[in-house]
Amino acid sequence: MNAPNFSSLLQRFFTERMIGQLGASSHTVASYRDTFRLLLRFAKKRLKRAPSDLRFEDIDVAFVGKFLEHLERDRRNSIRTRNNRLCALRAFFKYVSLSEPAYALHCQRVLAMPAKRYDRGPVEFLAEEETAALVAAPDPGTWIGRRNRTILLVAVQTGLRNSEITSLQRQHVELGTGAHVRCLGKGRKTRCTPLRPDVLAVLKEWLREQDGNLGDPVFPSSRGGRLSADALQRLVARHAALAARTCPSLKAKTVTPHTLRHTAAMDLLRRGVDLSVIALWLGHESRETTEIYLHADMGLKEQALAHATSSGIAPGRYRPSDPLLAFLESL
Repeated sequence: MNAPNFSSLLQRFFTERMIGQLGASSHTVASYRDTFRLLLRFAKKRLKRAPSDLRFEDIDVAFVGKFLEHLERDRRNSIRTRNNRLCALRAFFKYVSLSEPAYALHCQRVLAMPAKRYDRGPVEFLAEEETAALVAAPDPGTWIGRRNRTILLVAVQTGLRNSEITSLQRQHVELGTGAHVRCLGKGRKTRCTPLRPDVLAVLKEWLREQDGNLGDPVFPSSRGGRLSADALQRLVARHAALAARTCPSLKAKTVTPHTLRHTAAMDLLRRGVDLSVIALWLGHESRETTEIYLHADMGLKEQALAHATSSGIAPGRYRPSDPLLAFLESL
């Protein structure tokens, strides 16, 4: 009996394992799918072989290593993205090692590849004036401008993830008493996020402008379909660049949809909302994930230090009195 080729193993992995046995969410399936799309494109270019003609033996530990290096060096992916791609590959090779014992040793070599360690930088978020400049950047005189302004407002207030915004449908928005948006997040957890009155008013006006069914996207593309994750990334980056003209501090920040999620969390924290409530708001699996926001805001730390001083006087930040010292401090 002939051993199955790479193509049949990969199809079985998605249909039998991911969808049939695990019942993986559409977000997880899409993420794993994108990993293998990139892998197949890399294989076609490097091995000069069509994806359907690949042999399982072609995708060995050396090839996977080159692929991960390609993600970091050529595609400029972060180490976290690189590790996520490796996680998808591990799931596939684990499935193959169990379903096709003849390939077990080949799979174990790939499964032994470690995730790459990385430095965890501070959480980046927007100050109030930066948020205001960003939301004001879209042109309200155009359909796309009104859509984009509504997207930015909803993102900053609700803290929804990129995929949760793009998959939001009209049936997921409650505009009456207890106005909120409902989404299916990570771990297949459904959560409801309340809407502020000002955001609700803008969202009502936007939906009133659109004719559609309950299953239609709240924020459609110009062609009427669902916005892609990449389109939302570009939308946010474009308006951040426009907002930087009136708010120069934005020039030093890389603004993404996840930055807006961090901004929503920091706004709640500054208003005294408990971490456990913020964790529920954002759909975090545990409170520990939410604790990163405690380390992000210097203002919160200075307030805590003020309470700890014997004199009760809030400590000021160090300001060098000499221009040369100021220069050295800026290095």
